[in-house]
Amino acid sequence: MNWKVIKTKKQYTQALNRLEEIFDAKKNTPDGDELELLSLLIEHYENNHFAIENPDPIEAIKFKLQQLDLKQQDLANALGLKSRASEIINRKRKLNLEQIRKIHVLLGISLEVLMKEY
Repeated sequence: MNWKVIKTKKQYTQALNRLEEIFDAKKNTPDGDELELLSLLIEHYENNHFAIENPDPIEAIKFKLQQLDLKQQDLANALGLKSRASEIINRKRKLNLEQIRKIHVLLGISLEVLMKEY
């Protein structure tokens, strides 16, 4: 099949169905090439139609702390003050640039997420 940029939900569904059919195709075969092309086309369509917003910075921090089995004390140690971590987690104080950098290193949260307005 000759694939083009996916523009409609019907085309998207057709592409997903075909992708499922050839999912186990070997690389450097006609089906493998089609699989690679379909993956790119589907990804492009999904990025344009189902974009996911960045999470709230504080919620991202709480989630990553939990995911990494860290406590608020670990955040306080990284920031230097226990009270500062508490103020940030409880939304009483906004993150500053230095804190954003430290949290990025500690938790691996993208700078884009941490700089988002909240």
